[in-house]
Amino acid sequence: MSQVRVEQADGVMTATLVDIENRNALGVGLVQGLRDAVAAANADSAIRALVVTNEGPAFCAGANLKERSGSTGKATTGMGGFEELLYEIQTSPTPVIGRIAGHVVGGGNGLAAALDISVASEDAKFGFTEVRLGVAPAIISVVCLPKMRPGEAMEAFLRGHRFSAQRAVELGLINRAVPAAELDRAIDEVLADVRKGGPNALGFAKRLVYEVPRMSQKDAFQWTSTLSADLFRSDEAAEGMKAFIQKRKAIWAGGSDEQ
Repeated sequence: MSQVRVEQADGVMTATLVDIENRNALGVGLVQGLRDAVAAANADSAIRALVVTNEGPAFCAGANLKERSGSTGKATTGMGGFEELLYEIQTSPTPVIGRIAGHVVGGGNGLAAALDISVASEDAKFGFTEVRLGVAPAIISVVCLPKMRPGEAMEAFLRGHRFSAQRAVELGLINRAVPAAELDRAIDEVLADVRKGGPNALGFAKRLVYEVPRMSQKDAFQWTSTLSADLFRSDEAAEGMKAFIQKRKAIWAGGSDEQ
């Protein structure tokens, strides 16, 4: 049975983590299911966004310890492609939105932080619990640390304690925490806004966030100047500016180029 259920409706692909027995832990099957969903969303021009969510009380319980320990009782190496999944999410031209309807532990924090926009139910608990298992949040530090202040990351990593979804917002791991009854409405609002953006523009907007901070100022200005010129010359920009002047929706937002 697949550990990730993938559905499509109205230009949105939803990947639901359904390995409830293992609290949606990061096993090989679950990680591959998410990687397949990202690839499928990128391959379909009709998909405007990918939503990652969960069934059961946990969004993601971190590493699948049953798989990691194996039959010998000693931890195996590797995370079944988890690092590749995090990279593929952040380099995907398709916006990847998190609907976090459960607890987030260990490596699950990396999954939540890697998503472009994450909204959590305010009753969800988070925690970097790795040190209590005798390990460290190594792989996920790559996506979590750019979003966190060093002192706060140090405390969270060393204490290994649980904290609220609102605290996860304050740490920069996720964007918003809302009452459980308002979670779907909050996600719908995000998706409505994303649909208004040009598909090509959204992909490059993601690249700006992830790539510019890693560049020197000189290199950043050179790359972004060229990128800006290319985008303004694109057919997508021509349609977007035409729609703005004509006070209508752009084609990608459900409008028509007829006026």
